[in-house]
Amino acid sequence: MRAVIACLVLCLTGPAFGESHESTIKSHGISAFGELKYPADFPHFDYVNPDAPKGGTISFRGTLASQTFDSLNYFILEGEPAQGLPIIYDALLARAYDEPDAAYGLLAEQIEYPEDRSWVIFTLRPGAIFSDGEPVEADDVVYTIETLKTEADPRIQIALKDVEGAEALSPSKVKVTFAEDAQTRDLIATVGAQSILPKHYYETVPFKKSTLDPPVGSGPYIVADVDPGRFVLYCRNEKYWAADLPVNVGTWNFDCYRFEYFADTTAAFEALKSGTYLFHEEFFSKIWATGYDFPALENGWVLRETISDERSSGAQGFWFNMRREKFQDRRVREAIALMFNFEWSNETLFYGLYDRTDSFWENSDLQASGPLEGEELAVLEPFRDQLPDTVFSEPAYSPPIGSNRSTDRKLLRQAIKLLDDAGWITGADGLRRNEEGEVLRLEFLSSSKSFERIALPYLENLKLLGVDAKWDFVDHAQYQQRQEEFAYDMVVGRFSLPLSPSLELRTLFGSESADRPGTFNLTGLQDPVVDALIDEIIAAESRAELTLRVKALDRVLRDKIIWVPNWFKGSHWIAYWDVFGSPETKPPYDRGIDYWWFDQAKYDALKASGALR
Repeated sequence: MRAVIACLVLCLTGPAFGESHESTIKSHGISAFGELKYPADFPHFDYVNPDAPKGGTISFRGTLASQTFDSLNYFILEGEPAQGLPIIYDALLARAYDEPDAAYGLLAEQIEYPEDRSWVIFTLRPGAIFSDGEPVEADDVVYTIETLKTEADPRIQIALKDVEGAEALSPSKVKVTFAEDAQTRDLIATVGAQSILPKHYYETVPFKKSTLDPPVGSGPYIVADVDPGRFVLYCRNEKYWAADLPVNVGTWNFDCYRFEYFADTTAAFEALKSGTYLFHEEFFSKIWATGYDFPALENGWVLRETISDERSSGAQGFWFNMRREKFQDRRVREAIALMFNFEWSNETLFYGLYDRTDSFWENSDLQASGPLEGEELAVLEPFRDQLPDTVFSEPAYSPPIGSNRSTDRKLLRQAIKLLDDAGWITGADGLRRNEEGEVLRLEFLSSSKSFERIALPYLENLKLLGVDAKWDFVDHAQYQQRQEEFAYDMVVGRFSLPLSPSLELRTLFGSESADRPGTFNLTGLQDPVVDALIDEIIAAESRAELTLRVKALDRVLRDKIIWVPNWFKGSHWIAYWDVFGSPETKPPYDRGIDYWWFDQAKYDALKASGALR
């Protein structure tokens, strides 16, 4: 790492707010490993159009994960929050999407911290106000941190668990101190990414209550209209204080964001065709391969594109709930995993559009591969006595390649032997039972009809194996509750893991999240080696060190077979009505849609032609 970092100012300070003399860094931003792309006086991010016009409305379909919503509070576990809520809030720092992990001042005009990052002082910008006109002050930051640490969704609480405390030093300065034994590399950015809440507002509004009353924030938009289960509309906050800051130039170009909700995928796609909403990202290969032949597309009114995605491609799969005793044996999990024939599914169901996922950091340089050797071996050597021999003797685990038949007989034979060895013996009725006579049953929990065509052939293969396998389709409210309470055998899930993994690993794979309802530890994984590797990743002092440790964790997780990995494509499939403009450069680590703008002339032409109502 360079001794002098141009965009950080290293200075010696006198006693600052009770601190002893020590060397501190004062900066306009922060990254995991010190270096920032943009200097203190940068005018705007490189991937925006600083002259983008303002106006118009961009509309989307509501999230695929839910067909409805019943809350405008996205900080708590209760209720199903509406999509888009983060845009009504500002944070202390704003992410740059052409750097892996850098963030720059938003509410905070400056941050100050020692080299060990054991504490940080945020200096708030003068003139920052909430949407009700009240100023954003240090007390609001203190209230936010204290409240999120103790009352928010467990995933937020885990992210902030190493925050020791927050103290208002003045109306414009707040000091955040981290626990003595904490890994502090990413904690400043983690605190800086939290939406700042108005203390005065929550003096009369219960924080932990699900509500449809529009909340107060300090962000670029406010909730303008809401109809639960149908749509939510966010429109420009006319009092927005930060529109001209460098991190916002060329951003938030639309007057309004509208999210439309539909009962199912078919209804949503028909609504796109008619112009009910204007921007669509496609997640279904069948629709992408066969559905884009409607008149609006043929007439050039709707455009269809594949745009690159340089992030890790996401960990999607069928996740085992290892809290269930039947899944605690690796041989059982491996046998069940062998019965998913990706090759047949890709050819028959996905039109050959996907590749098989085998890594939790698929399609990135964080993915483990080949035999364990060199520096990666050195990372895992201290844990040799706690890990299976296969971690050291075999290449990083990848699912075996299946045949072009729905049932691969070779893999079926391997799975049969695994279950036999694990003590699950086939009875006269064809079902497998253990010594206690319990049937090996497996229920896939889902709220998506579209996944059924993929799961049913898999279930048929499992039945050939002697597993009593069922597809458990429930409504979204029940699905959400059961997922939060871990009331399932297997569940479909997808996580987009960052290129600079850190604290989020604790809620995905850490022991502390295994039995906390509402976390993302879908498998209930509790393993001291995994916990130790997560701590080492969070403590990494260079990107090279981080990469080695993440590869080691990836290798260990894959060897455990905690999931049945699905597929990836490493790009975004999008379709949109031709009423937008966009910058020449897309940020590598984001879709970039928030930097588009509304083209009024294009919209008027489509209206005049009758293409849009």
